[in-house]
Amino acid sequence: MRSSVPARIGTWVVAFLVGIVYGLAGTIAHAYELGWFPLGLVLAVVGCAALLAAVRLLTADRWAALATGLGMMASTLVFSGKGPGGSVIVPEGPLGTIWTVALPILVAVVVAWPDRIRPLAEN
Repeated sequence: MRSSVPARIGTWVVAFLVGIVYGLAGTIAHAYELGWFPLGLVLAVVGCAALLAAVRLLTADRWAALATGLGMMASTLVFSGKGPGGSVIVPEGPLGTIWTVALPILVAVVVAWPDRIRPLAEN
């Protein structure tokens, strides 16, 4: 059974807002390194992938997953530029490049993933 249109739009708005929060957290944390290991990047990618998969699986709605991913990408885009004081959250380098490329790839994979196969109804 499909839910009503206002409920679906509300779900998309909430998904977008949650995506903004996760994208912001990942954008800020991705540059953290523990010695040689890029711990912040790994946690940011795993966290965002888990959120996208959870939204897709729990809502069974690829549009909700897309809204979440768009929120993530929007916050990364907004906060990756130079700030008014000259500070840069996403510095140039391999970690920043990997973060800005990995996020859209994650979103594309989760949104494009095929729906679960439903058993055929018995006649």
